[in-house]
Amino acid sequence: MSIPETGAEALHISSAAGNTPVIEFCRVGRTYSGPPPVIALRPADLMIRRGEYVTVVGPSGSGKSTFLNVAGLLDRPSEGVYRLDGIDTAALNERDRTALRGRRIGFVFQSYHLLPHRSAVENVMLSLLYTASSRKRKRKRKMAAEILERVGLSHRMLANAGQMSGGEQQRVAIARALVNRPSLLLCDEPTGNLDTTTAATVLQLMDELHADGFTLLVVTHDPGVAARGDRAVVIRDGVLREADPEQLTAEAVQATVGDV
Repeated sequence: MSIPETGAEALHISSAAGNTPVIEFCRVGRTYSGPPPVIALRPADLMIRRGEYVTVVGPSGSGKSTFLNVAGLLDRPSEGVYRLDGIDTAALNERDRTALRGRRIGFVFQSYHLLPHRSAVENVMLSLLYTASSRKRKRKRKMAAEILERVGLSHRMLANAGQMSGGEQQRVAIARALVNRPSLLLCDEPTGNLDTTTAATVLQLMDELHADGFTLLVVTHDPGVAARGDRAVVIRDGVLREADPEQLTAEAVQATVGDV
C-alpha cells in the first residue's frame, strides 16, 4: 500500500480529507500474551477529528502507555480496526507502518530524546533524514530554522541541546515533531520533567499550536494538564471513558473511573 509523501502533497491531502478523522478506533483492544494473558486495553471506540485537542489521563498502570503505543503505531492492536487519516493500519506491512508513522505522527516525550552534543537545528533536521531525503541539506536547515522560530528558539538554534534548559530542550523536541507537518502531535507526559513555571510555558505553546490548527493528543497523569484539552479521555484498568475536561481534578478522575 502506497503512503502519500509529506510537504505540499501532504498538506493538500490534509485539506482534501478534512472530514476524515485523524484517529479512528473501532473496538480496538490490546492483550499481551501470558501466561497469564494481560488485557492492557479493553475494546474501545474513539474518534479524533482534525484540529482537536484531546487529552488522556489516568493513574500509573491504567493503560495509558499501551494506548499511546497503539495510537502511535508502535504496537499493533490485538483486536479491532485502527484507521489513521482514513488508512487501515492493519493492512500495512511493517515498512509501510513505519513510513506512515514517520510522516503522519510527531512524537514528544517526557525525556526529550535529543542528541546532547548536536545543535538544536541539527536535532530538528534529523527528523527530516528519511521523510525528506530528496531535499538538499540547505532546504532542510531552512525548514528546521523556521520551525525553531515558531517555538520561540530562533536565538538558540546553534546551541547544543546539552547546554539548554529543560524547557528549551522540550521546545526543540516539539519543533522536531512538527517539522514534517504531521497530522497528529502525540505527546507523552510532555511536562513531566519540568518545573511548574517552565511547564506553563510549554503548555502555552501547545495551546498556540492547537489554535494554529494542529491536532494534539496528550497523554498525562496530571488532571491539570488534561483539563486544557477540548476533550478528555479518562483511562483506568484499560477502559477508556470520555470526561468533561473542565471538571477534571485528581479526585474527579478517581471518581470517574472508580466504578470500572
